[in-house]
Amino acid sequence: MSLLDWGVLLFTLIVVVLYGVYKGKATKDINGYYRSGRELPWYMVMLSIVGTQASAVTFLSGPGQAYTDGMRFLQYYFGLPLAMIVLCITFVPIFHKLNIYTAYEFLEKRFDRKTRTLTAFLFLFSRALATGISVYAPAIILSSVLGWNIYLTNVIMGGVVILYSISGGARAVAYTQQLQLGIIFLGLFLAAWLLLEMLPEGMGLFDALSLGKEMGKMNVITTGITEEGFNWNDRFNIFSGVIGGFFLALSYFGTDQSQVGRYLTASSVRESRIGLIMNGIVKIPMQYFILMIGVLVFVFYMFNAAPVYFNKLAVEKLKTTAYKGQVEALEKEHAALELKKGALLESWNASHQDLTKDALKEISTRELTIRQSMMGLVKESGIPIEQSDTNYIFIRFVMDHMPKGLIGLLIAVIFLAAWGSIAATFNSLSSATLIDFHKIYINENPSPEEEFRLSRWYTLFWGVFCIVFAQFATNLGSLIEAVNILGSWFYGVMLGIFLVAFYLKKVKGNAVFYAAILGETVVLSMYKFTDIGWLWLNAIGALSVVCFAFLLQMFIGEKK
Repeated sequence: MSLLDWGVLLFTLIVVVLYGVYKGKATKDINGYYRSGRELPWYMVMLSIVGTQASAVTFLSGPGQAYTDGMRFLQYYFGLPLAMIVLCITFVPIFHKLNIYTAYEFLEKRFDRKTRTLTAFLFLFSRALATGISVYAPAIILSSVLGWNIYLTNVIMGGVVILYSISGGARAVAYTQQLQLGIIFLGLFLAAWLLLEMLPEGMGLFDALSLGKEMGKMNVITTGITEEGFNWNDRFNIFSGVIGGFFLALSYFGTDQSQVGRYLTASSVRESRIGLIMNGIVKIPMQYFILMIGVLVFVFYMFNAAPVYFNKLAVEKLKTTAYKGQVEALEKEHAALELKKGALLESWNASHQDLTKDALKEISTRELTIRQSMMGLVKESGIPIEQSDTNYIFIRFVMDHMPKGLIGLLIAVIFLAAWGSIAATFNSLSSATLIDFHKIYINENPSPEEEFRLSRWYTLFWGVFCIVFAQFATNLGSLIEAVNILGSWFYGVMLGIFLVAFYLKKVKGNAVFYAAILGETVVLSMYKFTDIGWLWLNAIGALSVVCFAFLLQMFIGEKK
């Protein structure tokens, strides 16, 4: 990067950190540290929810997902608005009425302590691992593209967040997320505008998207239905998106403390509800825009020289192995395709003929084959490096084609997106540890001063834990999928526990506790021994717990 890029990057990050520390200075107790004093308006609740959900994984892996697989990932969010309505009707008023710090306090009031502890443990385990991926995602990309040491990058990525998370808790998180999102979308809009300017003369947004559609990248709606019937292994389609996505969103926003903690900061039930509903409205077009950038990058590379493999470091390392000859042969074939592409670009500018489109499609298909061959060599060689290059597509485009200054801003966007998500999670992990474990099993009545001190220590502990896990999170494929697959192992079961609590009044603690264990066994077995799409695991987990709890209550009853 140039000196200008470094200047923009450092200035942006320093301003955000100082702003977070400043806003968090007023925090003096755990009510402020975990719930921001329950004083935030709906728009800050919405921004905090969006900032927590949209991590660096979203902005790094999202465009690469669309470049590789098209827009169909958008269907993953189709169940979100419906889930927000259910949350506003059922979850929000109960959580506010009980004046709780974590969602799991409600479960002890409704069932018993062991059910509360089990659910809180599932949250801590799943969210801590997912946050490790959120730390690792931008670190591995930046270390590869910029040549930074991966371990040091992980420490910096997580360490700075710990600084302002410890200083101000939920209040610092909420205010910094507001500033972070403004900078993030400024950077993305500038990148999209410049990307359109780089397309061939006379090609506008609709022309580019039309060409992307012809190449199969604008597949926003897919049914998953084939000649042999419905394909349950299909990851993203309208049915898995609406049904599986509904259960995933309902669990994520209703039982995951990293999200529940965001709308518990609202000043009233009404403000929480508006914040959630607005999140449901905003999220789909926001994700559409992020994925659309990936389609535009794909169209750009139809007319311009594309990397033979987007993970440049992987290619360099392959050349130091016995696979050097095969790599050079693929590079030679790729270079010949780029020469043909240059000649076709002239024809396109002259006539926009369908014949030129067909030739470009053929070249793009062949380039994909070369990328897949390169990926095969990376896997076969066993070199310790990320095998898939999906997560590198957008950042490689930025580094190769964006102007000075904007590169620094977009690198800052990656940091800020990571920080916004990670900071909220550190705060929620700390709250669940203190409220659901420490105050139950270690000291039930700590002084206010001790509570506040412990809240900071637990934030530090989870921050260090996630950084350590990030050092081992390699070869997970598309990181945006990896995070959601990990969540889908547990979210359905957690949701099932809450659904029983709300809607099956006769079911007691023993039944739901053992039902949750059986439900988790079903989910993990389905993932291990079948190829069912991971979105369905959320519905399977929730419904399994509900069914098992109902049946177990009939047989085991409850001790009086």
